[in-house]
Amino acid sequence: MARRGNAEGSIYQRHDGRWVAVVDLGRDELGRRQRKSIYGDTRRAVKDKLTTALHAQSEGDLRAGPSESLGAFLARWLEQAPVRGSTRMHYARNVRQHITPALGRIPLAKLTAEDVNGLIQAKLRSGLSPRSVHHMRAVLRNALGRAVRWGLVTRNVAELADPPRVPEYEARLLDVDEARRFLAAAAGDRLEALYSVALSLGLREGEALGLRWQDVDLERRTLQVAHTLQRVPGAGLQLLEPKTKRSRRLLEMPDVVVRALRAHRARQLEERLAAGKLWQDLGLVFTTYEGRPLQATHVLAGSFRRIREAAGIDRLRFHDLRHSAATLLLAQGVPQRVVMEQLGHTTLAMTQRYTHVVPQLMKDAAAAMDRALGS
Repeated sequence: MARRGNAEGSIYQRHDGRWVAVVDLGRDELGRRQRKSIYGDTRRAVKDKLTTALHAQSEGDLRAGPSESLGAFLARWLEQAPVRGSTRMHYARNVRQHITPALGRIPLAKLTAEDVNGLIQAKLRSGLSPRSVHHMRAVLRNALGRAVRWGLVTRNVAELADPPRVPEYEARLLDVDEARRFLAAAAGDRLEALYSVALSLGLREGEALGLRWQDVDLERRTLQVAHTLQRVPGAGLQLLEPKTKRSRRLLEMPDVVVRALRAHRARQLEERLAAGKLWQDLGLVFTTYEGRPLQATHVLAGSFRRIREAAGIDRLRFHDLRHSAATLLLAQGVPQRVVMEQLGHTTLAMTQRYTHVVPQLMKDAAAAMDRALGS
């Protein structure tokens, strides 16, 4: 049978040149000995996979026999996936609605890239958008990546499958005049401060809705992004820690935000008195009339749509306010590194994607000056 690695015991090389490691899984309920083979092209690769598999076994994660189905594995993976809130809901929805019904009965070890390609094409033909199919494939790729690390399969077939072509969404970016019209239309609205924070500081929707008054210092004009409001399965809306260290940041507030937040605080105190015992004191800046967390869908279906229409701005999403903040800052000559810190981007490349619109914004600024001062 070929050569064993020195002092490695369960690792050996087959006659065809491939290396194999064997993990003893103990005995099944009938007393039969169960083993799992791990394959690789080099001894080092197999040794690394064996180390990962043994660790997974010690944690109780390496329970897959050769006939374990993809559906059974995905169920275990979802229980242990290190994600939370909306991301977990997104994973579970894709597994439950799309992946498991189509591929769940296939043994994990026998799943092929052709199987995944078939799923992709079937979902596209059914009318599912390319972006949704792309997300579905990404969920499966993430899950199979964990299977590779656990030593359950030798390769990630979802990575080998052909991803659907996704047309890139073109964000609706507000220029200076449109941004002013939007804030003017929001003046006096119950959530005026929410839109001012999103557009002026570039906060994400969950970051803005998760603001607490203890995070806001109106005297020092600072705002701490410390939490994000996310829906957690079985627990409802919850305040969670930001996903990355850069997302947790301290921002300087411009006058437009300070004024809006002062007015908002006074309005909220009136609402609190009117609610009386019904008020839930959670310390949130943006709440319902009874102090509960605001749901993003309620914001978009309500005042945001009215303000957008009043300002004469079409095709605008709430998240486009964040995009607009980035381009407006860059157009004013703010360095890319500063904009990166302001928006909480993890890499400068995420900020640089906005730079292509700056020349047009500069032209708009010049045109605006001509209108103001030209003959």
